[in-house]
Amino acid sequence: MAEVIKMPRLSDTMEEGTVAKWLVKKGDKISEGDILAEIETDKATMEFESFYEGTLLHIGVEEGDTAPVDQLLAIIGDEGEDISSLLNGKEDSKDSKEDNEKAGDSSQPEEDSNDSDTDNTDVPEGVEVITMPRLSDTMEEGTVASWLKKVGDKVEEGDILAEIETDKATMEFESFYSGTLLHIGIEEGQTAPVDALLAIIGPEGTDVSGIKEGKSSGSKAKSADAPKKEDTDKKESSESSSQKEQTSSNTDGGRIFVSPLAKKIAEDKGIDLSKVKGTGENGRIIKKDVESYKPSEEKAQPASASTEKATTSQVQAFTPAGEVSFEEVKNSQMRKTIARRLGESKFTAPHYYLTIEVDMENAMTSRKNINELPDTKVSFNDMVVKACAMALRKHPQVNTQWTENVTKYAKHISIGVAVAVDEGLVVPVLPFTDQMSLTQIGSKVKELAGKARDKKLTPQEMDGSTFTVSNLGMFGIQEFTSIINQPNSAILSVGAIVEKPVVKNGQIVVGNTMKVTLACDHRTVDGATGAQFLQTLKQYLENPVTMLA
Repeated sequence: MAEVIKMPRLSDTMEEGTVAKWLVKKGDKISEGDILAEIETDKATMEFESFYEGTLLHIGVEEGDTAPVDQLLAIIGDEGEDISSLLNGKEDSKDSKEDNEKAGDSSQPEEDSNDSDTDNTDVPEGVEVITMPRLSDTMEEGTVASWLKKVGDKVEEGDILAEIETDKATMEFESFYSGTLLHIGIEEGQTAPVDALLAIIGPEGTDVSGIKEGKSSGSKAKSADAPKKEDTDKKESSESSSQKEQTSSNTDGGRIFVSPLAKKIAEDKGIDLSKVKGTGENGRIIKKDVESYKPSEEKAQPASASTEKATTSQVQAFTPAGEVSFEEVKNSQMRKTIARRLGESKFTAPHYYLTIEVDMENAMTSRKNINELPDTKVSFNDMVVKACAMALRKHPQVNTQWTENVTKYAKHISIGVAVAVDEGLVVPVLPFTDQMSLTQIGSKVKELAGKARDKKLTPQEMDGSTFTVSNLGMFGIQEFTSIINQPNSAILSVGAIVEKPVVKNGQIVVGNTMKVTLACDHRTVDGATGAQFLQTLKQYLENPVTMLA
């Protein structure tokens, strides 16, 4: 009897998994307990073993692919066993889902169509209504800087119809249709919202009066019905300015026809427009001509003294090289989970931050003395973890968890220590930290950090923290804030120990200080409570011998 193996839920927060590696292949004999694959969860890469014996008849998720929990992962059964019914059942379900999605998709345009036909305007066959396009992600309205076609002109697909000024730049707008320009809905210099009637293209002689009336009633350009004299003067001035932008003189004194956008790009790149060949109408230089222009090498010719003087006074225009490009890297399950959980924490828990500066002179001396003992190694981070555990004993309000109906006070103290790995961040936990000695904390942190970097941490080793410590001091970071690792109510950010002038007994002396910042959830930890916790923490760190009591 064939057994269907589904994508397992290998952690409490796992929603999907990625097959990092298959350790068996189709046709292999499988015994109970054999490792089938390594599966990357939201927390670690874990080995997944078989609970069945038989032959691997089918692999449902290939290496590198991601699938949700409970999706078909593999099928194990007797060699040669017919599993078509199992596969067909899975495919039928998938096809059904796709059919439903297609059905849902097909209904959408129908709704959109109904929405767009609210003006009851019938568009004759072959006629295309062009609306103000959305040429940038933030564009809400556009201004027609200039029309490059006029009513009655023939238009081919790809021809530039107009130059439209958006909220970011002046851009050329090309036609996606062929025909005759039958109507212009927005005159030069006028502004209209996105989707307002811009133009109508269709067979020559087609009556579009009904379309014009229907569309104009829905959205009008920002212009008066009867322009005043000053408006007319302003428009003529605008047209004159636009014409100036579209033309310039070449080295022989002739006119160069160029679009405003092309001219701006040429200025930015330091390109001489007299050397650019235009491919637009009447030899007009457009955007693509400037972007594709490559200056040819010209033979150096003797220059007069006046020319040389002029050249030396000019700064060579910067011409950027290369191209804008991106590389897409697939998000790992760990990275997805980090993003989701930290986002939930930041936007659901009201964070606030408290920072203190700790005198680390005594801590440095104590650590040196401890590490002189045989087979003993204690870090400053170990001392901070121990001090936090001791302080939590005195301030149980910080050792809490928020729920909608109750606040949970943890009677135990288990501190999570943030560890950076290649894919992101994991937080192994030290159970009952307050009962551990400094050397036990140091040994356990070292062990868990090694397992984290080797992706060997189990979910149990990352579960159950009541407080978290994040230390970036080893990277030279002096001060930072962290996002609370829910369901904890607080997290401590530990900076580097810095040698600096300090005042002691009224004298300026060289000291060593360290800044720590406590991020608190205001739902459970009030400001005064957080401040009192930091005062206690400071006392322990400045007098490490008190932690041994």
